[in-house]
Amino acid sequence: MKYEEEKNKSEFDVHIFHEGNHFESYYLLGAHINECGVSFRVWAPNAKSLSVVGDFNNWDHNSHRMKKINDFWFLQIDGIKKGDKYKYVVETWKAEKLVKSDPYALYSELRPNTASIVWDLENYSWNDQGWQEDKKSYQPYKNPMNIYEVHLGSWKKPQGRENFQTYRELAEELPKYVSEMGYTHVELMPIAEYPLDDSWGYQGTGYFSVTSRHGVPEDFKYLIDELHRYKIGVILDWVPGHFCKDAHGLYRFDGTPTYEYSNPILGENEQWGTCNFDLSKREIHSFLISNAIFWMKEYHIDGLRVDAVSNMLYLDFCKEPSPELKNKDGGNQNLWAVDFMQRLNGAIFKEFPNALMIAEESTSRPNITKGKEENGLGFNYKWNMGWMNDILKYMELDPINRKFHHNLITFSIVYAFSENYVLPFSHDEVVHGKKSLIEKFPGYYVDKFASLRLLLGYMMAHPGKKLLFMGGEIGQFLEWRFYESIEWQLLELQKHREMQEFVKNLNFFYRKEKSFWEIDHSYEGFHWLEANNSNCGIVSFMRKSEDKDEFIIAIYNFTPVHYSKHKMGVPRFVDYEEVLNSDTNEYGGQGRVNSKVLKPRWGGVGKELCHIEIDIAPLSVIYLKPKF
Repeated sequence: MKYEEEKNKSEFDVHIFHEGNHFESYYLLGAHINECGVSFRVWAPNAKSLSVVGDFNNWDHNSHRMKKINDFWFLQIDGIKKGDKYKYVVETWKAEKLVKSDPYALYSELRPNTASIVWDLENYSWNDQGWQEDKKSYQPYKNPMNIYEVHLGSWKKPQGRENFQTYRELAEELPKYVSEMGYTHVELMPIAEYPLDDSWGYQGTGYFSVTSRHGVPEDFKYLIDELHRYKIGVILDWVPGHFCKDAHGLYRFDGTPTYEYSNPILGENEQWGTCNFDLSKREIHSFLISNAIFWMKEYHIDGLRVDAVSNMLYLDFCKEPSPELKNKDGGNQNLWAVDFMQRLNGAIFKEFPNALMIAEESTSRPNITKGKEENGLGFNYKWNMGWMNDILKYMELDPINRKFHHNLITFSIVYAFSENYVLPFSHDEVVHGKKSLIEKFPGYYVDKFASLRLLLGYMMAHPGKKLLFMGGEIGQFLEWRFYESIEWQLLELQKHREMQEFVKNLNFFYRKEKSFWEIDHSYEGFHWLEANNSNCGIVSFMRKSEDKDEFIIAIYNFTPVHYSKHKMGVPRFVDYEEVLNSDTNEYGGQGRVNSKVLKPRWGGVGKELCHIEIDIAPLSVIYLKPKF
């Protein structure tokens, strides 16, 4: 490309890039294959000089020097082809020479190697046209959403190999399994390139480069295609808050704080040993918003779970108090981050109206899922961390003490409709000494399985969408270990097979029953029946659909006591039948079920005018439906 042509092209692009409005900047920056070779373009505003090195020039720092045009460095190199390795050598004004990977690389070497690889994304023919067409009319608020969270590196380890399953191998098993288990979505832990396995992908270097641990970009597209063929939506865990400080990555990219805040109090993230993105720079907006759009456009991702929103949102998050950690109004909220997230969600929903944008946000900051006009951040979902912490704290208690903490299972309804929530039992709850889900519970072996069925049955009827980390569905006793497979061998044992069968049937029951999701974000869809029976450890409530004759009554016994002919109020004077009981023999229970139709009787219990008498097994969940 001639110099003048490149200059004219860059003048417009550099303008909108600096404005923070270049939402497809990956078309501009990075390495792009053309008819002659490859054009390289990189943003390094404060570098003294740049050159391109790779296999093609024996990594010679001097043979392919780049030209600075406006604020970008550019070079066309003829004869280079797809698959060639390359890096940038950045000469700083302090006479340093930094060897950097390409921030916009489409593919990278397998760790511990760190070179970028020339690639394109044009050589794959998608087969998910039907899925994409259906997505145009998809309404997430009025549909079931039951998410299976997966770490691709440890879902299944290949037999006889120390490395990872490939994307193609995963595509042969994962979509089928997720579909057969009744989930509607998978959430993939970060798959953008990262150097250290132990970080699980949360400390990245290659934001546009799908990790080479499992294969090439085309193979990852095939995995997404197969998930869509099985009608499974794909949510990607995305990390726009911080990045790792490895020398080849974004850290001090041009010798100065380029991607991170220049003030180390803001830029250094000591809790994770990383750097925070400088969200006051509009160029970083262009980089990150382009990246979010990139995954949806180029890889057909259906949504993003945005990691560590609180870390972005608060200047003093996990930091020592400092006068420098105040905004212009004297508060601790990062107004640059608020602006970034509003612009991010605005751009996403403009291009992908039915995308999922899910905030992992752990504070009580209101309006995470409201619009800019309400000082909201514009997400359409937020993880309900308060609910998750409360119910797990409650379930870890000895049952004899639970009556003193009954509010832990009822308080969540006070705020359940203040945001659009996802109820998460994620990987974070089963690592670092927190124990696996089933090991959190007190009691004997059989009690632990009963408690896990109870916990998941409580999650499924509680307002909000659902998320469960892999391994929870089979009652894995060991904590998650990123370097080992899920303990699939446990399915040779009856109790674990029964647990898996319960989760499967529970998932399909949830999907079938509109009462659990049709009015999921409004008090109109929920009604307490028994909220204050702390002595018995029993709670019950009604979930409603838009059809007043279609509802579910959910009953929970959080004690190891069997209650016979328990009298409870019901909302309608009709017969009721038990449609799910976690104490059923096929789920590993003892078969203490209500096989006969439950007849109503007049006489008030609580605020209801009629009641039924029902047997409730210890540590069990029961769902009832009206029988008209």
